[in-house]
Amino acid sequence: MLTKEQIVRAAVEVLDAEGVNGLNMRRLGTHLGSAASAMYHYVKSKDKLVVLAADYVFGEIPLPDTARVGWREAAAALARGAYAMVVRHFWLIPAMSTHLIYGPNKARFDEQSLTVYESAGFTEGEADQAAATVLMFVIGAAQGEAAQAAWRARLRRSGADQDKELREVTAEVFEIARAFPRLRARIGSATASPPGDPFEFGLQTLLAGLESRLPPRHHDYGQGP
Repeated sequence: MLTKEQIVRAAVEVLDAEGVNGLNMRRLGTHLGSAASAMYHYVKSKDKLVVLAADYVFGEIPLPDTARVGWREAAAALARGAYAMVVRHFWLIPAMSTHLIYGPNKARFDEQSLTVYESAGFTEGEADQAAATVLMFVIGAAQGEAAQAAWRARLRRSGADQDKELREVTAEVFEIARAFPRLRARIGSATASPPGDPFEFGLQTLLAGLESRLPPRHHDYGQGP
């Protein structure tokens, strides 16, 4: 007999493969080897299932020990964990644009984020703003990789040749870029590794900016670069 957790885990697997548009009760039933009608005994709608799946993946984010590592490294660890989770589950970004994501795992993450920033010395209101700002950065930073994964999922659903489509799109992007001098200069090095990690650069810059808003006694010296 199926359990609610089995259904939610299976929904995450389908979402990871096909995105929000590829998830429905019939597809989920096929994935589990069960009738679609059995899904409704545990989950009333696809929308509710997406919310449950989104909350489930928030549970993958490790929670740092703020007292041991300091607030800034704890904030960085939370951000890195959230970024890795969003990249693994590309469908979460479009789901967050159409669904109100909530549940015990999302609450656990939010509670830990607020704990980190309050421990740094921010007031409650400032901690709310700091946590929201860092999460917005994480989602924005993950957007590119998530969009590419969503694009590939759409191609899989349509049966298109992914490699062929990628070559054609890349050629079109390069052709457009050639009309702009700074982009044109970078085309030759487009396949080379960028200097440093753009996500880490942005994260540390953001945390340094937040830290600068604290009174000197609250600065977490020794944490971060």
